[in-house]
Amino acid sequence: MNQIQLIDTVVWLWLGMALLSTVYVTWDAFTRNPELRVMRWGWVLVTLYMGPIALALYVLSCREPAPGTHEAFIRPLWKQGIGSTVHCVAGDATGIITAAAITALLGLPMGIDLIIEYVFGFAFGLLIFQALFMKDMLGGSYAKAVRKSFLPEWLSMNVMMAGMFPTMMVFMMGRDMRAMQPEQPLFWAVMSLAVIVGFFVAYPLNVWLVAVNLKHGMGTVRALGHGGHSLEAEKKRERSPGPQPLPQPTSQMEGM
Repeated sequence: MNQIQLIDTVVWLWLGMALLSTVYVTWDAFTRNPELRVMRWGWVLVTLYMGPIALALYVLSCREPAPGTHEAFIRPLWKQGIGSTVHCVAGDATGIITAAAITALLGLPMGIDLIIEYVFGFAFGLLIFQALFMKDMLGGSYAKAVRKSFLPEWLSMNVMMAGMFPTMMVFMMGRDMRAMQPEQPLFWAVMSLAVIVGFFVAYPLNVWLVAVNLKHGMGTVRALGHGGHSLEAEKKRERSPGPQPLPQPTSQMEGM
């Protein structure tokens, strides 16, 4: 087996495991997990990009070990930091990967496509995954949600990209030019590797952002209602021992 055949075998195995991992996380998240729907979709997207690594993180930090135990299970700060990073990466990486595929098909130079990927990734992460999906947690107003999300999203996005972009450049500008062609499996494997690196680079910052109440971690519909509530109320809930009262749903986000 030559080097190209070996790379292709590894790529196909990885993509296959990523697909199987995504199927499992999708099933578990939408049938057994009381997380807010936006976080369920976040886990699905991140698992699609990170494969078995995201599956392991999901089982360790988010999969409910027994009925009614999710709130206590996700309470530790390190797990809340994983949830915050998942929310960041799900939005930003989706924008980056979409832009990367489009710019590659258009044949744009590497420097220009990185700028487009940065802008598109940040815009998608901020305007869709943060402000739109979480506006009820951030005051109810979309414009206010954009303003309150801007700084933590910008910080998290930049740190994530500090891991993603060098990885993309190293592997896409190597000897195998298939890594720059979206119709090739190698392109998607490189994107997967870049997201994995970006996730772990961004994780420490997200732990800090949750600790200082600038970002949310994970939370359940049982404790927060369908739309969640303010970050301040979530932080108070996390610090309070014992069972918490269940609020009434505040939005229609759960049906999205």
